[in-house]
Amino acid sequence: MKKSKGGIYRRLIKRPMDFILSLVAIIVLSPVFLVVAILVRVKLGSPVLFKQKRPGMNERIFTMYKFRTMTDERDKNGELLPDNVRLTKFGKFLRSTSLDELPELINILKGDMSIIGPRPLLVQYLPLYNDYQKRRHEVRPGLSGLAQVNGRNAISWEDKFNLDVEYVDNISFIGDWKIIFQTIKKVFVREGINSETSATMEFFEGNNVVNNK
Repeated sequence: MKKSKGGIYRRLIKRPMDFILSLVAIIVLSPVFLVVAILVRVKLGSPVLFKQKRPGMNERIFTMYKFRTMTDERDKNGELLPDNVRLTKFGKFLRSTSLDELPELINILKGDMSIIGPRPLLVQYLPLYNDYQKRRHEVRPGLSGLAQVNGRNAISWEDKFNLDVEYVDNISFIGDWKIIFQTIKKVFVREGINSETSATMEFFEGNNVVNNK
């Protein structure tokens, strides 16, 4: 396994920085949290928070929090309707502005996530990863990451994994802050919210990517 860079930063600085930044953000953005929570309750109902199990560092499973963006509409068999049907105009607004991601600051405060890192994907993908793709779990998943500022959901799974592993191999203080500022810019531009064929992102079905670097 390739040894990643930024050892001192990763071991001694990154986690305390995440804790401080997430705590400050939660305090400063508390009025936004309240307004969004009320609007979600009024427009989409309860629960206000969407909770889902995701794999974190070393594939440890944790519960990730987001503001709800979809309804619970189901077909006659009780199955949830497709995402593009349940995703409301208000939900699309929350996603395009990344306001739905705000509760993940709680995950960062708890230590489940980091400000910057590979995005936490679905638990059901774990058996589908090859050894190269699994390397994304060598670090805490992030609120944003290298893949998010280079296309987000609009790029292929192959490109996404390559960027995730590139981040793991090149973690640095300067690199993280560069991604933070790029993320802020992307939020205002609202790029890469959806893939070309899905309301969010197509499901990952596994592939044979080994290492494109």
